Amino acid sequence: MNKKVYLLALVAFVVGTVELIIGGILDLVAEDLNVSLGKAGLLISVFSLVFAVASPVLLTVTARVERKKLMMTTLVIFFIGNLLAYWSPTYSIIMAARVLTAATGSLLVVLAVTMASSVVDKKYRGRAIGTIFMGISGSLVLGVPIGLTIGNAFGWRAPFLLISILTLLSMAAVMLLLEKVAPKPVLSVRRQLQTLKNKKIWSAQMTSFLFLTGHLTLYAYLTPYLKTVMGMNGTWVSVIYFVFGTAAVIGGGIGGVLSDKFGSEKSIIGIILVFAAAIFTIPFTTSVLPVFLVVLVVWSALSWAVTPAQQNYLISSAPESADIQQSLNNSALHFGIAFGSLIGGFVIEQGAVSLNPTVGGFFILAALVTAGFSITRKTESKKEKAA
Repeated sequence: MNKKVYLLALVAFVVGTVELIIGGILDLVAEDLNVSLGKAGLLISVFSLVFAVASPVLLTVTARVERKKLMMTTLVIFFIGNLLAYWSPTYSIIMAARVLTAATGSLLVVLAVTMASSVVDKKYRGRAIGTIFMGISGSLVLGVPIGLTIGNAFGWRAPFLLISILTLLSMAAVMLLLEKVAPKPVLSVRRQLQTLKNKKIWSAQMTSFLFLTGHLTLYAYLTPYLKTVMGMNGTWVSVIYFVFGTAAVIGGGIGGVLSDKFGSEKSIIGIILVFAAAIFTIPFTTSVLPVFLVVLVVWSALSWAVTPAQQNYLISSAPESADIQQSLNNSALHFGIAFGSLIGGFVIEQGAVSLNPTVGGFFILAALVTAGFSITRKTESKKEKAA
C-alpha cells in the first residue's frame, strides 16, 4: 500500500485530537474563563455539530480546487484557529476558535479519506480508508488523556499549542511528500440532493448514523457505567479506557482488511451482527471481569471497523459523487455521536445507566436493517439517474 496514506492518517489524527482534547480539563477551562462546567462543555458539543454540518458545504464550495492545494490552505486556517484557541482570553473567542477548527477540520478529514483512496490501487482502497480511520479513532481515544496530562501540567491552553506545532509538521510533510491530486467533476446542487433520494445511498448513510447512535448511547457514559454497575475505581476505569482505545485503533485497520478481502457488503453485515451481539452481551458479563474484558475488546474494535467498509461501499455505490458521499458520511457519523450522547443521557435520567447497553443495542439492530435494505437495492444505471 502507498506509504503516503500514513501521512494522510497523521493529518486525520491531528484534526481528530482537537475535538476531545479539552474533555478532561473542562473544569480548568470553566474556572479560568469564569463560566459554568456545562457552558464549558458546549465547546465540545458545538465542535461536533459544526464538524457534522460544515464538511458537505465546504466540499461543495471548494469542489474545483486541486486537492493538495486545498489541503495546504485548510491546514493553514486550521493552524490559525488553534493559535487563536491558545491565545483566547475569553469564552467567546475560544468558542469562535472551536467553530473555525471544527469547520476546517471536517474538510481535512474528508480530503484525507478521498486522497487516500485515490493514491492506492483499487484492491487496497478499503485498507487505505481503514488506515485513515485508525488515525481518527486513535485521536478520539487519545485526545482526552493527552489533554488531561498536558493541561494539568502546563495549563488548559497548552494542548492547543501542541496541536499547532503538530499542524505545522503536517503542513511541511504534505508540501514535501504529496503530489497534486486533481478534483473530481463538480456536481450541481440538484444532483447532490438527488444522491440522497437514491434509496441505496440514503439507507447506507442512515446505517452509519444509527450505528454511531447505538455505540455512543453506552460509550458516552462508559465511566458512570463502570463505576455504578461494576463498582470500579478510577484506576480500573483508566485501564478499561486504555484497553478500549487500543482495540478501537486496531479495529479501524481490521475493518479495511475485511473490506478488501470479503467485500464491503459482507463486511458491513458481519461487523454489525457481531457488534450487536457484543453490546447486548455486556450486561451479562459485568460480574465476571475476564469475560467482560473479552466482550469489551470485541465491542471497541468493531466500533470503528465498520466505517472503512461503509466508506468503501459508498465509493463503489456512487463513484460519480464519491467526495460528496464521504462528506455526508462524515456528517452522519458526527450526528450519530451527538444523538447517541443525547439518548444515553435520557436513558440515565429516566431509568438507569445499566440500561444503556440494551437501548444502544436496539439502535444497532436498526442499523442492521438499514444496511440490509441498502445492500439489496440495485445500483442505479446512468439512464435511471438521468430520467
